[in-house]
Amino acid sequence: MKKFAMAAIGGTLAGIVATSYVAAPLLAQEGAREANVYEQLDLFGDIFERIRAQYVEEVDEKELIEAAIGGMLASLDPHSSYLSPDDADKMRVQTRGEFGGLGIEVTQEEGFVKVVSPIDGTPADEAGVEAGDFITHVDGESVLGLSLDEAVELMRGPVGSEIVITVVREGEAEPFDVSIIRDTIKLTAVRGRTEGDTVVMRITTFNDQTTPNLESGLKKQIEEAGGMDKVNGIVLDLRNNPGGLLTQAIKVADSFLESGEIVSTRGRDPEDGERFNATPGDLAEGKPIVVLINGGSASASEIVAGALQDHRRAIVVGTKSFGKGSVQTVMPLKGEGAMRLTTARYYTPSGRSIQALGVSPDIVVAQPRRTAAAEDEDSPSRRSRSEADLRGSLNNDSLSEDEIRQIEEEREKAEKAAELREQDYQLAYAIDILKGMVALGPK
Repeated sequence: MKKFAMAAIGGTLAGIVATSYVAAPLLAQEGAREANVYEQLDLFGDIFERIRAQYVEEVDEKELIEAAIGGMLASLDPHSSYLSPDDADKMRVQTRGEFGGLGIEVTQEEGFVKVVSPIDGTPADEAGVEAGDFITHVDGESVLGLSLDEAVELMRGPVGSEIVITVVREGEAEPFDVSIIRDTIKLTAVRGRTEGDTVVMRITTFNDQTTPNLESGLKKQIEEAGGMDKVNGIVLDLRNNPGGLLTQAIKVADSFLESGEIVSTRGRDPEDGERFNATPGDLAEGKPIVVLINGGSASASEIVAGALQDHRRAIVVGTKSFGKGSVQTVMPLKGEGAMRLTTARYYTPSGRSIQALGVSPDIVVAQPRRTAAAEDEDSPSRRSRSEADLRGSLNNDSLSEDEIRQIEEEREKAEKAAELREQDYQLAYAIDILKGMVALGPK
């Protein structure tokens, strides 16, 4: 018994010695790292003092420090940034759904400003700005070399004033100018309408209004259609939706899921990860859903599309989404400013990260561009004629008036569907999918 006790004590002592022996180099390395950090901070202080004392013009110390902070954050990724007190206030206003500007969500790529998406009904949208456009100049001034915040500042201005942006677009041989009149941007988070027997809910952004707008808008459309029994399905249109609040994305996905994971986030420390699960209740009452996405669908839009796709609750149609799979946390700072810092990546229920990859549609459907030739083919002079158009043609005497009326109603529906295909091919395709699902579904 005594030998065992001694052996145990010896083992403990040996463990202490071994631990101390291994820890010593680690502690030395950590000390060297901290010393190096303090040396770099001393270097920063030295440069700051020399600029303040010797630069050719007098500098504003506050602006100099803010620029240094902004540069430090911008070096991390395109979405981390410093927000001055004014910028932080504007961001809070934008989150509530009303702000001034052009109506575009932008990021930075290869030194230029890239349009994530134009926002529906805004000056940029009406001027023809498209997702994927690169903005190279603002009023003739190059944005190359500017930070994203500096480029955005160039685009700001009084409501009613004109701005000319130079755009490079894939498929266009030369850059071209787009003139836009600045306006107050009032975001309508959700717009609803009915196409035939299908309810279409267009979600333009994820702000504080999104979930309440979706719930009330969907309820209204279903009532106008005559009840859920009269609806064959729902199209969630997330095209050119640049995202917004993570909390709203979770609530929107939850609106159509009864259970299961919606999204998870993982930071540098595994213990900081979070999982968000659905709660019982489905606004669509089990009706089929098609989600529309494109290259302008980003962030929160991708969370919704990915969650509904992974749970096989919806068919995703369109083109690959933008691929922003990171989470930004806004942290208040002294002096009313704030820091927007990328703190985590998010993952869909199946565990896939969307970062830089995007959501791939179940069915890839590109939106064809209208051409002059196509417009000529649609002109009345190019439409085919039928027997009924001939002078003196015989009437059809085999059908009753009710049957003829029914045929005419079906023909009118078909003509409206054809017209929608010309106006919005992707949406028409989504509606056709729902029709097919209903036709093949249980009777």
